[in-house]
Amino acid sequence: MINTMVNTTATIAGVHFKNPVVMASGTFGFGKEYGKLYDVSMLGGISGKGLTLHAKAGNPGIRVYETPSGLLNSVGLENPGVESFLSKELPYWETLDTARIVNLGGNTLPDYVLGAELIQRDADERALAGRQAVDMIELNISCPNVKEGGIAFGVKTPAAREVVRAVRAATRLPLAVKLSPNAEDIAEMAEMCEAEGADAVSLINTISGMKIDVRRRRSVFNNLYAGLSGPAIKPVALRMVHQVAHRVSIPVIGMGGITSATDIIEFIMAGATVVQVGTYNFMNMRAGSTLVEELHQFMLEESITSLDEIRGIV
Repeated sequence: MINTMVNTTATIAGVHFKNPVVMASGTFGFGKEYGKLYDVSMLGGISGKGLTLHAKAGNPGIRVYETPSGLLNSVGLENPGVESFLSKELPYWETLDTARIVNLGGNTLPDYVLGAELIQRDADERALAGRQAVDMIELNISCPNVKEGGIAFGVKTPAAREVVRAVRAATRLPLAVKLSPNAEDIAEMAEMCEAEGADAVSLINTISGMKIDVRRRRSVFNNLYAGLSGPAIKPVALRMVHQVAHRVSIPVIGMGGITSATDIIEFIMAGATVVQVGTYNFMNMRAGSTLVEELHQFMLEESITSLDEIRGIV
């Protein structure tokens, strides 16, 4: 039972979040499947499955591998492409009473820009009809830059700056930039995003990891390495969120290993405005409803009437 005596709301660039619980990209699809288990409109928001301009089949071979306190994934951004998403998924998103965030990736600068332009064009057309299905774009700069030998855009600040600047010019929608923990200096990267007009930053993306099959004497994954998520990365994520929140004035969306209301509170105390929940969706298929209810209960027990009272206090 949600208690209205506590205020869990937050606002980022005019986008209202009824609570700080946002489902992370790549772990919630576009919400339709989880919507069969609970009302996803009770969530603060949904960051949809990562999109690229054109559809991608993803990586061959094993894609996920469970580790102690974490999950390695090498999915490879399998997705239907931007245009398919706009035509097939947005009618459902229009029915949701929650913040709807499009996660946009790319392997070249033109891919990012064209993807953002298509999303903006669709938003404009819907607005003329008095409709809305997208509230924000989350720019994933952890994608490999094919022009630079596969080094992720989000590792070096100059390459990331080029993408953020170009996408900012291509859309009027609120823009959050999702930062990689592999960045040479993640706080500097966040400052650059703010300087280039980003409305928020979200962090962290997965940490690069590996699993070796000792009997086959090779990596479990065809691509050798994979992205580690889950509780194992939470201390690192929390530290980085704290560092970034103290270096920028734009809102920070925190993520990395959240599985409880106290985890959410930690990220809020570190300076996050809202949080994203990823791997926990695979551990608990009703993770969203569980966390929203637990958060309200914790706030009542601790006499916290509003998250603003504790945001960034550490």
